[in-house]
Parts: sequence; C-alpha cells; structure tokens
Amino acid sequence: MTEIAHRFVESTGGLRMHVAEAGSGPLVLLLHGFPECWYSWRHQLVALAEAGYHAVAPDQRGYARTGGPREADQYTIHHLVGDVAGLIDALGEERAVVVGHDWGAPVAWATAQFLPERVRGVAGLSVPHRPRSSRAPVQAMREMFGEGFYMVHFQRPGEPEADLGRDRTATFRRILYAASADGGGLLPAIPEGGGFVESCPEPARLPGWLTEDDIATYVREYGDAGFTGPVNWYRNLDRNWELTTAWHRAPITPPALYIGGDRDPVVAGPARRAVDRLADFVPNLRGTVWLSGCGHWTQQERPAEVNEALIGFIRGL
Repeated sequence: MTEIAHRFVESTGGLRMHVAEAGSGPLVLLLHGFPECWYSWRHQLVALAEAGYHAVAPDQRGYARTGGPREADQYTIHHLVGDVAGLIDALGEERAVVVGHDWGAPVAWATAQFLPERVRGVAGLSVPHRPRSSRAPVQAMREMFGEGFYMVHFQRPGEPEADLGRDRTATFRRILYAASADGGGLLPAIPEGGGFVESCPEPARLPGWLTEDDIATYVREYGDAGFTGPVNWYRNLDRNWELTTAWHRAPITPPALYIGGDRDPVVAGPARRAVDRLADFVPNLRGTVWLSGCGHWTQQERPAEVNEALIGFIRGL
C-alpha cells in the first residue's frame, strides 16, 4: 500500500512548512481549509500517488505542525499565495496543479490568478472563485447576515480561538458534523454571548465517513499551534479586498475544475450563482462536478468521486 510520508520544507517565502506527501511525478498541491490540516487530503494523497503524481498536502500558514506568526497582518492573501509559490520552488518544481478546499480554494484560485505561469491547472472544492466585490466584505456580511454570522464573529479579538480551543475534540466533532450532509449542512448563527462550537449540533453518532480516530488525529495534529493562526485568515477579509484592487474582475486563465456538494451550505440558495457564473471569470473552466447528497467536506465525504474527478482533470492537462 502507498505510504504517506512527512517532512518539513523551508519555503523560499520564508515559512517552514510541514508537508504530507506521496508518490512521484508531476506535482499536485492540495490546500486544506478550516478547521483542517493535511489530514483532510488523506484519501487523495494515496489515490494521486497511485495515478502517477507527486501529491503534497501542506499544513498551511498558522495551522497544525506548520504553525506561524500570531500577528493577524501576517495572514493576507499575498502571504498565502507566497507560501504556495515558495513551496513549489522548495520542492524543485516550476509549476504545479493547485487544488484547494474551503479556505484552500480561494488560495488556489488566487495563485492561478496572480501567478498563472506557475499553475498547470487549478481545482476548487466547495468554494468557487468569487470575483472581487465593489465593497469591503465584512460590513456587507454584517448587514446581510448580522453580527452572529461566523465570519463576522471571527473578527473579534481572542474570543473565537478561545472558544475553538476549549475542547478540541468537541470542536472537530461538532464542526465536521454540522457542515456535512449528515448534519444538515449548517452554517451556524452565533447568539450574542454564545460561541461558534456550541452553535454546531452534537451528533448522536458520527457519519460513516468520519471516525473517532479521525477526530483524534485532528486534535493531535493541532498540537500547540491552536486556532489563532487559522482565525487570522478571516481577520484579513477586508485587508485582502484592499490588497487585490489591481485584480478587480481579472480572469483566471489556467485550466480549471470545480467540485461541489449539492448539500454544501457554502453554495446553497443565492450563493449557487457564483458557480453558475464561474465560466464568466474562469474562461478555461473544464468542468463543474456536482456530488449528489454531499455536504461541505467534499473530499472526505465522497473521496472516490473526488479522486476520479481530480485525476481525470489532471490527466487532461
């Protein structure tokens, strides 16, 4: 059976990054989301390696074994794209296929937009590319969804990471369940004085794709890093909007793929329009794959179908 190896790589961008990797061949980078780490790609690392690729899943800036600075301004989209480019360099490659899920998807899309010469192909799971809006996002979300919307709530200093770190086992069990198809695909509304974790339902039993060992692995992988780094990604939403003025409505030109679950709250209701209009801003979109009955944790809930779609896309490049 193909083994997943671990090591630390000194990114040419200056960040010492933990990576999980398998296989050899053309490079495929797998960028995780929140609150995850390399482990969310465990199924894809093996499948891609066995298909003839060098699959690499880093713990991104601020996460798990990579860790990172505590200052919020060190988590802009320029830092995150710089980490990807620096990792490609450190792995001895000129280009890579870049795949991202959840928060990893905007990083993948931005890498393809900012540095198209470094990207053979780009795939976004769950989160489609959203062109830069005409106004700063946090106030817009506050007006649309209220103070209890989790992205607005995460702007508060100290409070969200304390909540997330209080009982890590409960944090991962509740969040992973809540946003999955099994949990109803919930994006919780946080009541005043309440917390994000308690707003997610406690599962009576875990869904078939998630085990107690999986949850224990996430708890262990987070080690001493905690949640300040991951939450800092959200604290740069407005700063990222300011920094990307030069890319307002700029197209993403590398070959692209989108994979989504039809029960994912990220693309529920009016948000689905971003997927429907994806080709307007991603002109080389090779396909959109909808997974019936799948929630937010795309590559974990439906690994076989995601593997098939990714490998087919990459082979066609």
